Amino acid sequence: MDFSPYNDFGDPMFDLFNVLFVIVFLIILSVFVVGIVQNFKQRNRDDASPVLDVEAKLVTKRTDVGRHHTGENHVHSPSHTTYYATFEVQSKDRLEFVVTGTEYGQLVENDTGKLTFQGSRYLSFDRNT
Repeated sequence: MDFSPYNDFGDPMFDLFNVLFVIVFLIILSVFVVGIVQNFKQRNRDDASPVLDVEAKLVTKRTDVGRHHTGENHVHSPSHTTYYATFEVQSKDRLEFVVTGTEYGQLVENDTGKLTFQGSRYLSFDRNT
C-alpha cells in the first residue's frame, strides 16, 4: 500500500481543485435559488396588491436585447428582447413596467390615458381619445 501524501488523491493541488469546484458550484446554485425565491416573493406581493386604475402619461419606451452566443464562431446568435414602458402619474411619480412586444408597438410616447396595474405588474393602458 502506498501511503504517500502525494498519490493521485492526496495531491494538494487535487484537493484545492475539489474545494474550489464545490465553492463555485455552491455560489452558482445560491444565485439560482435566490433568484427563484425573489421572483416568487414578487409574484406574491403583486397578487396581494390591489388593482389600480390611475390617469397617466406614457413618457418613454425602451428595449433591452440580450444575445446568447453559441458555437465557436458565434454563427447562431439567438436573442431575447424585453420591452419596457415608463408612465408618469399625476403625483409626478414614474412607474416602469415590462410589457409585451405587441403592447409596446401600440404605445405612443406622450399619450395620456388610464393605466391599470397591480403591484409591479402591468395590466393595460387605455388611451384618451
